Amino acid sequence: MKRLQGKIAIVTGVSRPGGIGAAICRTLAREGADLFYTHLYDYDKTIYPNDADKSWPNLFADELRQLGVQAAHMNLDLADSGSAVKLLQEVRTTIGLPTILVNNATYSVDADFRQLNEALIDAHCAVNIRGTFMLSAEFARMLESEQRAYNDGLPGGRIINLTSGQGKGPMPGNLIYAATKGAISVFTESLAAELAPLHITVNAIDPGPTDSGWMSEEVKKALLPRFPMGRIGLPEDAARLIAFLASEDSQWITGQIIHSRGGF
Repeated sequence: MKRLQGKIAIVTGVSRPGGIGAAICRTLAREGADLFYTHLYDYDKTIYPNDADKSWPNLFADELRQLGVQAAHMNLDLADSGSAVKLLQEVRTTIGLPTILVNNATYSVDADFRQLNEALIDAHCAVNIRGTFMLSAEFARMLESEQRAYNDGLPGGRIINLTSGQGKGPMPGNLIYAATKGAISVFTESLAAELAPLHITVNAIDPGPTDSGWMSEEVKKALLPRFPMGRIGLPEDAARLIAFLASEDSQWITGQIIHSRGGF
């Protein structure tokens, strides 16, 4: 039996073939989970113009179905009011009750103190803070309601957030991104304490610098000496850890910020 057989997982921010989100979906699917993922073309075409492709989400769903699971998706901006409820309703309608949530979507634009402005702060906060917080809360409220309706006969759930190692040292030139990711870490620890009685675990991972398509050869060359294992992190490294945290094997782990970065 695969570890996630019969489970339904939501993964946000799945927009590119070589991204962390796509690797997470592939790994969870290989473990038997049905997948519902989100993407946002308008953001991707600005940040990753060479990889943005409106047709790719449909092609990726076909790829996942070849692994024997259900797969569905939607274009969704987590900055929009009510996006969390909209997403959860769509998942339940198309696939069923999700018990795994991976908050992978993020908004990131480099900016130092000279470039910082109100609009940039609001854009980061809308996705990284409000979007993540509200989706996590709505997800937990949905599972709590289901548990009450079935007299606690349903299993708990998993919430897995992505951070960026902002607690390991300063991130100059990326001020608001680092700050909003730091908020996710604090939120993870406190939400875990609230949801433990519902058997919903809440953890976050920091995958460190990951070669998901954004690194130039110059960046890779500069980073490589800082990885004592002799290679740069890959999306699959993060995906394997997330699959473990999504499984029953991790039922006693909650409120943790796991720095899985190959010794970087």
